Amino acid sequence: MSNRYGTAARRAAAGGTAVALALLLSACGGGGEQGGDDRGKASENAGSASSAPPDQSTPTADGGGPTVPDTSATLATINGSSGFQFVIHSAVRDQGGFLTVTGSLKNTSSKMLIAPPQWSGQEVSVKQTGPSLAGITLLDKTEKKRYYVLRDTEGYPLTTTGITTVKAGGTVSVFAQFPAPPANVTQVDIQIPQMPVATIEIS
Repeated sequence: MSNRYGTAARRAAAGGTAVALALLLSACGGGGEQGGDDRGKASENAGSASSAPPDQSTPTADGGGPTVPDTSATLATINGSSGFQFVIHSAVRDQGGFLTVTGSLKNTSSKMLIAPPQWSGQEVSVKQTGPSLAGITLLDKTEKKRYYVLRDTEGYPLTTTGITTVKAGGTVSVFAQFPAPPANVTQVDIQIPQMPVATIEIS
């Protein structure tokens, strides 16, 4: 299976702002690592996402070869106790009302690491689609709202899927797509289960 970042982003954008806003859930304020029980209220959304083995680059939507998200910028570096490290490279709004976060997942240890199941989130329907990063949330402290990873019409999360292990020293390109916060919001906290919370700038 392949990690089709470009396909997911374009199909999701076609869903329109109205669909994205339907996914926006008012929040719990606090900086916890889990989104809470209201995660199950997320509704279906346009778009698609597929999975990738941990060592593959992100392919283009037309299958024309691998492309890698721009890694020239670093918004945050998030280090976990197990040896996993997330480097967030961008958080970009698009005209469809979506916010796409891209980054790199690294194994900084000297042994293969297993991706924790908490990264997939708590929704039973999403867990059935396989390992993913659907457990990532964004917290808008200005508007006091929490944003969850978007879903497609079949319940698949619009994020990197299929990561089960990462080899020692390995790096995986990752992305997650959310409803975009209001235009006046320039920062959000990104919360990855079992990782410290970090603040990132929106562009």
